Amino acid sequence: MSAAIERESVAQMLMDRLGDGHPGLRTREQTWTWDEVVRESATRSALARELRREGPFHVGVLLENTPEFVFWLGGAALAGATIVGINPTRRGVELEAEVRYVDCQLIVTDHAGMQLLSELDLGLDRERFLLVDEPGYRDLLGQHTVDTPAVDAGVDASSLFLLLFTSGTTGTSKAVRCSQGRLTRLAYANSRKYGHVREDVDYCCMPLFHGNALMALWAPALANGATVCLTPKFTASGFLPDVRFFGATFFTYVGKALAYLMATPEQPDDRDNTLVRGFGTEASPEDRAEFVRRFGAELFEGYGSSEGAGSVTLDPTAPEGALGRPASEHIAIVDPQTCADKDRARVDEHGRVLNPDEAIGEMVDKAGAGKFEGYYKNEDAIAERIRHGWYWTGDLGYIDEAGFIYFAGRKGDWIRVDGENTSALMIERVLRRHPDVIATGVYAVPDPRSGDQVMAAVEMERLEEFDPAEFARFLAEQDDLGTKAAPRFVRVSTNLPVTGSNKVLKRQLQGERWHTGDPVFRWVGRGVPEYVLMTDADKETLDDEFAVHGRQRFLGV
Repeated sequence: MSAAIERESVAQMLMDRLGDGHPGLRTREQTWTWDEVVRESATRSALARELRREGPFHVGVLLENTPEFVFWLGGAALAGATIVGINPTRRGVELEAEVRYVDCQLIVTDHAGMQLLSELDLGLDRERFLLVDEPGYRDLLGQHTVDTPAVDAGVDASSLFLLLFTSGTTGTSKAVRCSQGRLTRLAYANSRKYGHVREDVDYCCMPLFHGNALMALWAPALANGATVCLTPKFTASGFLPDVRFFGATFFTYVGKALAYLMATPEQPDDRDNTLVRGFGTEASPEDRAEFVRRFGAELFEGYGSSEGAGSVTLDPTAPEGALGRPASEHIAIVDPQTCADKDRARVDEHGRVLNPDEAIGEMVDKAGAGKFEGYYKNEDAIAERIRHGWYWTGDLGYIDEAGFIYFAGRKGDWIRVDGENTSALMIERVLRRHPDVIATGVYAVPDPRSGDQVMAAVEMERLEEFDPAEFARFLAEQDDLGTKAAPRFVRVSTNLPVTGSNKVLKRQLQGERWHTGDPVFRWVGRGVPEYVLMTDADKETLDDEFAVHGRQRFLGV
């Protein structure tokens, strides 16, 4: 029951926990030992095996972070099935298309999830849905209790274990393939990288249908026999009470979750907690520093994706904002058009890249093609990732003169204004410094004459907190905000749309542009920005400018 022997599959790691009396899973209501987790998983494995029919052995799970989700993960591992985590933030036609695309032959959900699915044509009869909060479900489990848990024949490292929908913040979602072997390797690699040990109490507040919770928390906990503590979903107000209740030592975060935590009122006893470490992605340096100050835990800000990981090595001497150093000589920043390596970035005292056109490019792993297991039924997307034998991340980055690597946003975050490129991510980092901004998304909107203009959506607790004159002064005071980077449009919201993993859904914002029920302010004049609230007439006039210059196609007209 030790992680010293590295297994090759999730099923083997799970079987290592058989007979283990250490707490394996906790909610506020109940605790299961690891031995009990394995036995509960074996029951789901037997049920899945009985319900299996011809075709891909894909089991959709539409649940919040509940014990049933964890038991079905284990059950799928033992049975050689594939778990498809269904994103509960999807709706309607989009949700229907995603579920049909991944060929689920069985869906595990509850009454709340069924309400989202009941009107959709998923190609499944009613008996192919298991509702975990129906009385008959417990009876069904009782009929499939297993005396001696075991791994089904043929299950090994190559068995497809997960189909993970990419977050789709700037593009269409795809289902990433993840085998048992790949997740197992990540479990051990992340254990070494982030110091996972058996004594850890891992607080799982990020959704289990997302790679962050599975790869950075659940799999390492399984490998080490640590304790996984579940909350149905992340809430900023519930975070610290949960940490104290469980005695949590580790947690993960994604997107604006950390920003939400930092927006809660500071209390004098914030440091009175058991947290030791946290891991996450895409938080601002300011939010990370504030979290460490308030709560006293060390944070590891990483880089990775559902498709691939391992391109960065942590370095405690890294400057603020750097991810670390390239993990090998095969990690490079290249020009997507010419495939030539980019120059090293020259960075000023504010961290601003002085030569962005020469230094910022796409992050690639020139030896990483074999690590990527592909997308489900999407050969075009696979071909986009694997070119010239290289793995193309689809992310922008740069390497400074000292050899540190930085994330500069997604490819869709590259905004070209007046012939110059700028990174949406860098603008977002500036905007997050504003004391009233909880979260933000920056994206390109078309200019009526040529190129792009910068638009920012900012989330605040109350709309009346936004003072356009004060906001303009704040921007003017930011030394690292280039003249081309100041937003020409600012959308103010109290609830920005997000993916299921709390990343701001920029593709939706970008599609709506200035046509939204949220107030939108436009920069008028030159020099120091002056933001004026757009009326409906202003928006129509702006639309008409596109027609005058023959650019209606950029508005989808």
